[in-house]
Amino acid sequence: MVSVSGTKILPESDVTPRLSHGDGDHERFSHFADKNKITESYVTGAPVRALCGKVWVPSRDPKKYPVCPECKEIYDGLPKGEPSGE
Repeated sequence: MVSVSGTKILPESDVTPRLSHGDGDHERFSHFADKNKITESYVTGAPVRALCGKVWVPSRDPKKYPVCPECKEIYDGLPKGEPSGE
């Protein structure tokens, strides 16, 4: 039998998930996310995840806000799609 000494039990505390990335900057930008997921979110109210990691329920006109620099950087680094053949 192994004896463990010095073990401490931490007191219970309220743990709330961090839904924001800190200073609220993510609320001031429009974000890039899958177009189909955004459309679905408008209908169902389900949250979507942006390229930068922000999770939100789209409800505002994204044209009224500047593009999230983190989303733009990730998007610009993605491989370009194949041209559609006609």
